Amino acid sequence: MPAKKANTESEGFSAEERAAMKERAAELRAEGKAGGRKADGLQAVLDRIAEMAPEDRALAERVHVTVTATAPELSPKTWYGMPAYANADGKVVVFFQDAGKFNYRYSTLGFQDAAHLDDGDLWPVSYALLRWSPAVEQQVVELVKAAIS
Repeated sequence: MPAKKANTESEGFSAEERAAMKERAAELRAEGKAGGRKADGLQAVLDRIAEMAPEDRALAERVHVTVTATAPELSPKTWYGMPAYANADGKVVVFFQDAGKFNYRYSTLGFQDAAHLDDGDLWPVSYALLRWSPAVEQQVVELVKAAIS
């Protein structure tokens, strides 16, 4: 009996999603190499930020500075092609997804399950980010502090 052909037009991954998965596979291969992972991770994050559109780059730079200043114990790395910050176990705690990554109208600041943001039976783990301001910076600082507590 012949196998049915999958309809990739409507059911498969988008080109952007496939590209993100390829980036993640390359990241995993790179993480297996000995030595200099932390420095390589920082450079990969800075390189990825430099590739972003100007509006996204400005937000990503502020996120990077805020996260690294608030939680210096987190290690920068790329994760699915996005700037991310991992704990000592290598698990991503917080990440930044630029609007251009999947052609969204806003960038996203997200937290993974390693973040300690639990609050009852329902809590936010992703935040739309349009503009940077002192109020936004303070909220990001508070979220990151809670995430690493």
